[in-house]
Formats: sequence, structure tokens, C-alpha cells
Amino acid sequence: MVAESFLPQINGVANTVRHVADRLLARGHELLIIAAGAGPDTYHGVRVLRARSFGIPGYKEFPVGLPDPAIERSMTEFKPDLVHLASPFFLGAYGLRAARRLGLPTVAVFQTDIAGFARQYPLFAKTDRAVWALLRRNHSRVDRTLAPSSASMALLMQAGIPRVQHWGRGVNLELFDPAHRSQQWRDEISPDGQPIVGYVGRLAAEKKVRRLAELSDLGCRVVVIGDGPDRASLEHSLPNATFLGMRRGAELASIFAGLDVFVHTGEHETFCQTIQEAQASGVATVGPAAGGPLDLIRPGETGLLFEPGQPGSLRSAVSFLLDNPDARASMAARGLQRVQTRTWPAVVDDLVDRHYAEVLHEATVVRPTPARTARVRRAA
Repeated sequence: MVAESFLPQINGVANTVRHVADRLLARGHELLIIAAGAGPDTYHGVRVLRARSFGIPGYKEFPVGLPDPAIERSMTEFKPDLVHLASPFFLGAYGLRAARRLGLPTVAVFQTDIAGFARQYPLFAKTDRAVWALLRRNHSRVDRTLAPSSASMALLMQAGIPRVQHWGRGVNLELFDPAHRSQQWRDEISPDGQPIVGYVGRLAAEKKVRRLAELSDLGCRVVVIGDGPDRASLEHSLPNATFLGMRRGAELASIFAGLDVFVHTGEHETFCQTIQEAQASGVATVGPAAGGPLDLIRPGETGLLFEPGQPGSLRSAVSFLLDNPDARASMAARGLQRVQTRTWPAVVDDLVDRHYAEVLHEATVVRPTPARTARVRRAA
């Protein structure tokens, strides 16, 4: 697995890689993980090759991988059956090059709208064409690209990228559960009993967290969970919100379950995992009518969508849920029901048994390589 991001980073790409690795190991596969940036050199006994990297302004905590000859050497020694490219960009491009030189089948997972994110930063606002050129080059050369939502599939196909198929994301139903709701936490956050509206995610320009200002007069407590480069300015812009910083594990699950409404404000999400986590926690959700949330929220059934370009639309959606507790409870219950089959083991099994298997079959039929050094490897 070649990953643009992995532990100790906490983000969608790193979390997905971790869940895929966990399930592959549970099923008896052997793995080699190649990742950008400093961090542990093993993960549950699996070697993690740390490629050279650099930090970019505003996102220094997200290392960008650089070409490294050790990548191809490690692949040659490991002799995998297949190379999984997690959100390939710079490091992924080099991993793909090495895989092709070795005759290895490749599956790439599109997970980050890098061009959309770049447009939110003045320094990178005009780089979207160059970004898409690199994404198109990477994804056009792999055997299969997996996109997490119908919106991201359409985005890739409109860009002329071939062999795109859907593969979603799982959710940890043991961790995220309505049973973790804590009245003590709710009393601490909202001692006067006002409903609690929460956002969980990175505090950065592309997440549009400032839109939470629309909720300032709705008679609710706004809670912001997460960290990032915009935290200080957001605390100034949202003086009535409670900022809790980064939370993980059981503490985060308890916070999710303690919300009355969950809101995600970013409009460049290829999937939006936090919406699934809120649904698994039994919380009514509000998300933008753009990108991944379009697949996760069925308006009026499992939550509500707001129009990203329409001022006040977020406020209207949240206001409706706060004013209609029966509708809120119904949407929360249906959202919880929606995610019951979306466990990580089930989702990764689909990755292995369908996508990996089909790509491996096509590789043996279309381009047999008798002396292939390339060959995820099955344990004996």
C-alpha cells in the first residue's frame, strides 16, 4: 500500500489506510506500507517504509512524499501481487511508476479533492489545472480507480479518467453508538438545556466552518471539535461557540452521541466520513448539497441538505431540525439504520473480493507475465 498520508496523521486517507490494513491482516494477507512523512516504522508488525517528504505552507502537518529509490527496491524485495495506491499524488505517482516497471496490477483510491482544496488558498488558487493534470496522469495509468461517492465518480469521469468504479467507506459501529450519549457532558456544554449543534473536522479554509455563524441566533449551543490552521481566527469569528480541540476514540464517540444535530459545512468532500459517524451515533445530520454528502443524506429521511452558495440555507436546515424534535428523531433513527451494513470489515471485504480480485484476474488474462516480480501477498 502506497499512502500519501498515514499515522500519526489523523485524516480520512490515513484512517482508511489503517482500516484496510487491519482487515487485510485479519484475513491473513501480508502487507508492506509505504507512506510519506515521519512516524512509526511498523504497524501491527507490518513494515512501514517512510519516504522522504516536505511540508507545504498552511498544511505542514500533512507531509508531501518525494521520489525515493527505496520504494521500488522495497517493492521488488516484497514481491506483492497488487499495489494499492491511497489517494495518489506525488508519492503515489512514484509508487505507480515503480509498480508499472515491475509489471504490478494497481488499484488507486481517489479520496481527496486536492484541486478544490487548493482553490481555497491564495498561494495555490491557480494551481487547479496543474493538480488535475497530475491526478489525470496518475489515475489514467492504473488498472482501476475507486471513488467513494457518485459525485466523485462523476468528477473523475468528466476529467476523462477511465476505469472508475465505486467503493465507499465503512464506519466503526462499536465505537460510534447512541449508547455513548452522556448527560453529564451535555449538562456541562449546555447547562441551560439548549440543544447542542456540533461540527467535527479540520479547521481549515476548505471546510467553510465560518458558516456556523448563521446559527448564532437559533437558541442552541454550537460546539466545534477539531483543530487546524484556522482555529484562532474561527474562535474570533464564532465567539459564542465552544471549541473543544482535537478529540479521539471513546471521547469523540461520546461527543458525537451527545449532539442534537451534526453539521458539516465543507463543500469539497469526496465522501464525508463524519456524517456517517454522526449517523451511527444516532444524530440527525445536515450537510452541503455537494460532493459525498449527496449519497449519505436523503433529504427529509436521513437528514437535510443545504445549498452551499445560498446564504442562510444552513441556518434554515438547522432551524427546522431544532424546531421539530419529532422530525429530528425520525431522521436520526433512519440515518442510524442506513449505516448498519457499512462496517469496515464489510467494506474492505468488498474491496478485496470484488475490486482486487477482478483487477488480479484481468492482469493474468490481459497481460500475463510469467517471470513477474510483482505479485497484496497471501500468507501461507
